[in-house]
Amino acid sequence: MGIIQRQGIKNTISSYAGILLGFVSLIIIQPKFLKPEEIGLARVMFAFSTLIASFIPIGVTNMTIKYFPHFRNSKNGHHGFFGFMLIFPLIGFVVSAIGLVVFREFIIAQYRKESPLIIDYFYYIFPFSLFLSFSTVITTYLISLFKSTVPSYLNDIYIRIAYIALIFAYYFKLLTLPMFIGSYVGIYALQLLLLVLYLLKEDKPSLTIDWSFFKQQGLREMISFGLLLSFTSIAALGLKTLDSVLIGKFLPLSFVGIYAIASFIPTIIETPLNALDRIVTAKVAHAIADNDMEDVRDVFYKSVKYLTLMGALLFVGINCNITYLLQLVGKDYEQGTYVVWIISIGALVNMMGGANGAIIFYSSKYWQGALLLLLLVVITFISNMLLIPRFGISGAAASTALSSLLYTAIRLFLIYRKFRFQPYTIDTVKTIGIMLLCLALNFVLPVFDSALLNIVFKSTVLGGTFLLLTYLLKIVPEFHKYLPWEKE
Repeated sequence: MGIIQRQGIKNTISSYAGILLGFVSLIIIQPKFLKPEEIGLARVMFAFSTLIASFIPIGVTNMTIKYFPHFRNSKNGHHGFFGFMLIFPLIGFVVSAIGLVVFREFIIAQYRKESPLIIDYFYYIFPFSLFLSFSTVITTYLISLFKSTVPSYLNDIYIRIAYIALIFAYYFKLLTLPMFIGSYVGIYALQLLLLVLYLLKEDKPSLTIDWSFFKQQGLREMISFGLLLSFTSIAALGLKTLDSVLIGKFLPLSFVGIYAIASFIPTIIETPLNALDRIVTAKVAHAIADNDMEDVRDVFYKSVKYLTLMGALLFVGINCNITYLLQLVGKDYEQGTYVVWIISIGALVNMMGGANGAIIFYSSKYWQGALLLLLLVVITFISNMLLIPRFGISGAAASTALSSLLYTAIRLFLIYRKFRFQPYTIDTVKTIGIMLLCLALNFVLPVFDSALLNIVFKSTVLGGTFLLLTYLLKIVPEFHKYLPWEKE
């Protein structure tokens, strides 16, 4: 079994364990033990800090994925690449901190009317964004060393367990609200410390930079690439966080809390893609560096096939049960039904794009991907500003889905024009057909008085139908050998 398969499986297990914990936290624990405005406060704090944290590395994460293969040499500490990496987030944090101080009054003015609670915790953004950004940098370095499993566990499992523990401590009045938010930031500080310890265990990173070797590899080109893609990192994250940030501007924090619950549910669809990206990105970057386009093609085609199948199955399971699921969460959250449907469409389209991001950003067409992202952020910002005041949280969901549709479609077009990769086959048509059939079947299934019984019944019938048709239509015959009745 290859490294992509091994770590992909481990990362998928980690991601789904994290999703399960996140589900328990967001759908069961938080609505019961926190007020919607408290959920909204934590959500906006995280979204805003994450947005700032995406700027702090100044593109060194993308630079690492693309250029580290040329520096990799454990005997000499990879020519001091780790020390080189640290220069960028240090500079980025200083610039970000100055910017936050200078624009403090403007920022808090956006929330003073609808979400004044955020103002009291403005300065928590400084350490929060610092911990998030350095964790991202070290995680990227570990991924480049093909050590992605432990960072995945920390991000997917540790963070969620620690946050659940904080919620209980706050509910039982062991923590005040300021202590709760401070401890929430502290969770990410401990994550950073654990990542550093793991890095020291697995590698011997050198802080002594071999500047002569860097110049031989094209230092100016590397920095230019990093600076350009720093904007893409901000843009990519902006596509995912602008909705929460802007809802807090137009609507009370309670709506941010409701949106946080509803928008989390469709992320289950994208979990396999996120798990795969953690290892495929480095693999694709190495293949492109070696000009092994056949390997790139193989990764791309397989990722599209398998992710489309998994995405369609999850789309059916989520959206055929969402009404009953939100009934279990609470009456206030039922207004998030349309949010789930809308964002799920964008998530499914993103899954159908496969590992296209890695191919775009680590090939010679990275600048086109960067321009595309920047354009989409502008479109997302404008659409949020127009749709949220008119349609509320459903408007934010529509903006998010629109961004996913445009982003995936244009990236696929760029890949086809550059490499002539066209990964869609009759199996894609079969998969979408099965999904539509299951959605239609959902309307004729009986409905019970119990929301939980409806979820169990529909999941069993629709999931079983989907998997049975997948088998009969031989969409993934390469996996049939693992079935007991197919073994010789």
